[in-house]
Amino acid sequence: MKRLIYLLSLIMSSNAFAQIDKIEPPFWWSDMQLNELQIMMYGDNIAKFDVEAQDPLVIKNIRRTENPNYLFVTINSGELKSGEYTFSFKSEENSFTKKYELKEREPASAEREGFDASDAMYLIMPDRFANGNPGNDSNSKMKEKVNRGEQGGRHGGDLQGVIDHLDYLEDLGITALWSTPLLEDDDPAYSYHTYAQSDVYNIDPRYGTNEDYRRLAHEMHKRDMKLVMDYVTNHWGAEHWMIKDLPTYDWIHQFPGYENSNYRMTTQYDPHGSQRDFKYCVDGWFTRTMPDLNQSNPLVLNYLIQNAIWWIEYAGLDGFRVDTYSYNDKEGIAKWTKAIMDEYPKFNIVGEVWMHDQAQISYWQKDSEIGAIQSYNSHLPSVMDFTLHDAIGTMFNENEASWDHGMIKAYNNFVNDFLYPDINNLLVFIENHDTGRFNEIYDGDLDKYKLAMTLILTTRGIPQLYYGSEIGMRGDKGKGDGDIRRDFPGGWATDKASAFTAEGRDSTQEAYHSFTKKLLNYRKDHKALHFGKLLQYLPENNVYVYFRYNDAERIMIVINNNPEKQQLDLSKYAEGLKGHSSGTEIISETKLKLEKILNVPGKKSMLIELQ
Repeated sequence: MKRLIYLLSLIMSSNAFAQIDKIEPPFWWSDMQLNELQIMMYGDNIAKFDVEAQDPLVIKNIRRTENPNYLFVTINSGELKSGEYTFSFKSEENSFTKKYELKEREPASAEREGFDASDAMYLIMPDRFANGNPGNDSNSKMKEKVNRGEQGGRHGGDLQGVIDHLDYLEDLGITALWSTPLLEDDDPAYSYHTYAQSDVYNIDPRYGTNEDYRRLAHEMHKRDMKLVMDYVTNHWGAEHWMIKDLPTYDWIHQFPGYENSNYRMTTQYDPHGSQRDFKYCVDGWFTRTMPDLNQSNPLVLNYLIQNAIWWIEYAGLDGFRVDTYSYNDKEGIAKWTKAIMDEYPKFNIVGEVWMHDQAQISYWQKDSEIGAIQSYNSHLPSVMDFTLHDAIGTMFNENEASWDHGMIKAYNNFVNDFLYPDINNLLVFIENHDTGRFNEIYDGDLDKYKLAMTLILTTRGIPQLYYGSEIGMRGDKGKGDGDIRRDFPGGWATDKASAFTAEGRDSTQEAYHSFTKKLLNYRKDHKALHFGKLLQYLPENNVYVYFRYNDAERIMIVINNNPEKQQLDLSKYAEGLKGHSSGTEIISETKLKLEKILNVPGKKSMLIELQ
C-alpha cells in the first residue's frame, strides 16, 4: 500500500511539474544592483496555484493576469547569496516545489568597459558572413530551411563562422563587433535578418547555441575585442511564443488588432502634434509580422530590462545597439536604458535614431539640452550620426564646390556638434545593413571610397564599417535588401575564392582591403583620433582640411574632393599646424616639408602626422 501511495505521489509530482513549461529569466545572479527580480512562470493554468518561498527566499509580489497560464513572481534578490532556492506551489489538486538558481557573478562584471571612440566597429549579418558549421544550416524545429539560392532566404552563416574569422577582423584593425540579431526568429520566410524574434532567451539554432555565443565573446575578449548585441525593444515577431498566448491584452499595442506605424518619429516631440499621429507612430506596428511591444506596461518593461541584463551578464557583452530606438514609448525606453546603465555604469548603448536633423537626433542622447526643453532624458549614451551618412551618400559625386555642395556638407555636419552632449559617443558610418551600399552608389570608385573612409576613420566619434566594405562589396538596395546583404566571398566551403585571405583576393579587393587595413591599424594606435579635439576649416575649392590633436600628438587630414590637383597655402592653417613644419603622410608613407605650399592630388586624401 505504501508503495502504491509513493508511486501515485510520483505521478502527481510529474504532472505538476508539467504545469511549468517556462521560467524566465531561467536563472539569475547574486549581488546585482537590481535587487528585485520579476520571475515569469508559464504553464497550463499555473495561476491557480498558491506560491510560497522557502526561507531565506522572500516573495514581494505575485501578479496574476487575465491569462491563467502566467504567474509573475517578484522576489527580493539583492541580499541573497549564490545557490538554489525553492518555491512551493499548492492547489486543491496537488502541490510541488521548484528550484531557482542564483549564480555567482564573474569578478568585475559590473565594471565591464563598453565600446567607445577608441574602437572601430564592424557590422555583420551573421547569415551572410561565414558558414562555420553546415550541420546547423536547417533545423527540424524551425520553419524556414536553408536556401542559399534565394536572395531573401537563409544562407547558412553562423556563430562558428564568425569565430573562425576573428583573426581576419583583428588583423584588419577591428576592435568591436556588432552583429545583427542572433536570437531565435521562427518566421516562415525572410527570417535571416532575425529582427522578428520568437524567443529572446535563446540563440537561433541555425546560428548555434547560447554557449556558442558565450564562446564568441570569450574568443573576442582574448583578442581585446568587444562584442555588441543588436537588441530589439520595440517589437517581437508574430511567431513569438508569448505573442501566441498573450500574458495580458495590453502586452502589445492593439487598436484593437493591427495598425501600422506611420514611422514619423518627429511626433515624439512635436509641440503642435495630434495625439492620433503620436499614437500611430509609437503604438503602430513596424510591420504586420512585428507586433509592437507596450513598454508602458510594467510587466513588459521589467521583462525587457531583465532580459537585456541577463544577456550582458550571461555572455559578457560590451555593448548594445538598439534597433528602432525612437519608435519606443519614450518614457519606457528611458527607464529601460537607465536600468541597464545603473547596473553597468561603464557599458555603452547606441540607439538607432534614423532621422535627418541633428537637433532631432541629439534629443535622444543622454543629457541632451534639446531633450531637456521638454524635461526628457533618454539616458542613452550614444546615437548614430545619420546626417553625416546622408552627406556621404552624395558629396563625393559633387566635383564642383558651391555654397551647399561638396565637402561643405561634411563641414556643416560638424558645425552642429554643439547640439550633442557627447560628440565622441556618436557612431559614424558610410553604410549599414539597411542603406545603399557605398560602392554601389559610387559605382566601385576606389578613390571615392578612400575619401569617405579617411573621413570616417579620422573624424570624431566611433567609426563603424559594414562587412565587405573593405573589399569593395556592392549591392543595389533597389533590387531588394538581400542584394545589400550578399554573402562574404570565402565564407562557404564551395566558394571559388576567399576574400578572407590575401591570396584569395583579386587586385581590386586587395586595393580596398590594404587601404582600409592601413588606416584602421593606424587609428588604433593614435589617441588623438579617439578623444582628441577637432579643428576644422571651411572647405576651399572642394578641399576639406581638419586637425585632430591632443597634448601629445597632432594630425592634419586633407580631403581633396576636387578632380584637379590643388595647392594649399599652408599659412591659412597656422592655427592647426601649431608651428610644425614637417610630417609623415601615412597613406603614401612619405616625409613632407610643411613650409608654404602643400600639393594635393585630385580626388585624394592625406593623413599627415605632424612632427
